[in-house]
Amino acid sequence: MKGPIQSVEATCLVHATEDSGKVETAILELLGTQAKPDLERLEGHYGNEILRARLHLTGEEAEKAFETLVGRIPPSVRQELLADLPSHIDEHSALFLRFDKQSLVSGSVVMGSSDAVRVKVKPRAFMMRGGVPQFFEGLLGGR
Repeated sequence: MKGPIQSVEATCLVHATEDSGKVETAILELLGTQAKPDLERLEGHYGNEILRARLHLTGEEAEKAFETLVGRIPPSVRQELLADLPSHIDEHSALFLRFDKQSLVSGSVVMGSSDAVRVKVKPRAFMMRGGVPQFFEGLLGGR
């Protein structure tokens, strides 16, 4: 039987002054996967190179990544997330999480807003019962 998570996508921008290998490793550790992200080369306003890293996981791989992610979120951060859960859910029932990129590279999982690693978790619609926030609250260990 398929689990409640359809896909997990992580994206971030890696600036020329950052070590792209360290950022990639931090994302892979956060999600517990060996999959390689797609890298797209962009050009900044001043001609500087910026990489857009995108890792898209589906099916069983997405399920495992979500479980790993939830396990890596410290209890205090999880409580902060649960307290404001509806603001992290979009009109398509996807959960959006933003983690501070520099903290991830340093080994800490901290919510962040600027220069963040964005993680989008898309649920299987038929698995949701009782409302979207309650669905994710259950998956995040809030109930």
